[in-house]
Amino acid sequence: MPYTAGDGDLTAGMLGMRTDVAAGVSGGAAGANKLWLPIWSGEVINAYDQYNVFENLVDARNIASGLVAEFPITGTVDLKAAWNAGEELVGGDSKSQTIAIKLDKRPMAAHFELDNVDLMVTQWEYRSELARQAGLTLANARDKQIAAYVARAGVEDLTWSGDAATGTVDAALDPRGVSNGPVFLNAKFKHLGVSTSSTTNRTDAALAALQAIEDFFVYLQEINAPTDGVTLVVTPRAFQDIRALGVARTFDHLYGSASSGAVHPMFAGVAEMGSLGAPLGMGMNNYGDRLEYMGATILKSSHLPVSNFSGVGEARYNLNFGNAGIKGILFQRSAVGSLSLMGLKVDTVDDVRRNTTFTVASMMKGTGVLRPECAALLVGPTASNTDSDATFAQGAGKLFTNAEAVFSGLDGAHEGGAEAAAARNELRALLGGNFTREFIPTA
Repeated sequence: MPYTAGDGDLTAGMLGMRTDVAAGVSGGAAGANKLWLPIWSGEVINAYDQYNVFENLVDARNIASGLVAEFPITGTVDLKAAWNAGEELVGGDSKSQTIAIKLDKRPMAAHFELDNVDLMVTQWEYRSELARQAGLTLANARDKQIAAYVARAGVEDLTWSGDAATGTVDAALDPRGVSNGPVFLNAKFKHLGVSTSSTTNRTDAALAALQAIEDFFVYLQEINAPTDGVTLVVTPRAFQDIRALGVARTFDHLYGSASSGAVHPMFAGVAEMGSLGAPLGMGMNNYGDRLEYMGATILKSSHLPVSNFSGVGEARYNLNFGNAGIKGILFQRSAVGSLSLMGLKVDTVDDVRRNTTFTVASMMKGTGVLRPECAALLVGPTASNTDSDATFAQGAGKLFTNAEAVFSGLDGAHEGGAEAAAARNELRALLGGNFTREFIPTA
């Protein structure tokens, strides 16, 4: 039962979280305060799982020790359509190669200090709120790290040979023999999720995002990649624009006209539009809410790499994403790997000299690119990625002309291949000095 000012002296029965009130100190599993740390740890874990979005969208692996986990690249299989007598078969490429994912050098930690632990133990709302904040803090940081690496996967490749200015594409450099993943360059994406853009521009941008999903599925099928677990993540505003496709915004839209016809909201659970969404009475305003489109999941996040990152973790996470003009990330779950050395670890210690209790929740994580061809970026024009020259020039980080048209040398980047490799090379130039190509197989 909680203690109040009128209860007089404290007794053991008043504090359910302590086994010995007279001791007045934190203890171990069998000592004083034995329930405090396990219960609080469980609340942080629950909060972390609740607020974390990206962790379950990528391949994850736990390791018991060490710093690196290696993912194998299998050899290729050759076909002999007509095997003549006496002809020796060599068995294709049997080299054993791996892609390594490394842990961050140091763990991430959420921490706070209390001057009276008994207040937190006896007042559930106080303790629960601190647990929520600790879990939320860790989940936000981890979300940004994985989102940063999905964006990195969207600009990675092994096929670019030579320097940025004069390089060319050499498909033989990729040990898997896979063509480069697509890049979706579209001037309409400038308005994706931008509240100051007109309704027409935002609608066109939302429809272009749906078309990107369709093109991405086509590409995955063409390279025989998995098509399950495909996700498009956009900002909350862009999610709402997609959700509201077809919702009446003018008199003609509401009542129909010769040009517009009747309005049937696409993602409002309307049978005529394929029942894509849910009834408009359902808000879908939580981060866990999702839309489904042609087998892809559409999610929202405020942690997208749509601005320049800083303070997210190691330098490899802190890139100039805003300069690149990223407006959404589209990926299949095998594009990125998430590595965990340990789960959530909670420590608390009483500082007698300071009369405080200090608590830390920490975890050791790592991230890496596994299959860059399974990630794609939705990119719109920005001041950094446009150029007054109407002729595409490699190495300057330019994707659009000043008229916001895609350079003719990149207008096929949405199909993958050589133009996508060139586009990814341009995007790498925009991400800044913290970017180094990590998708390098180890023999």
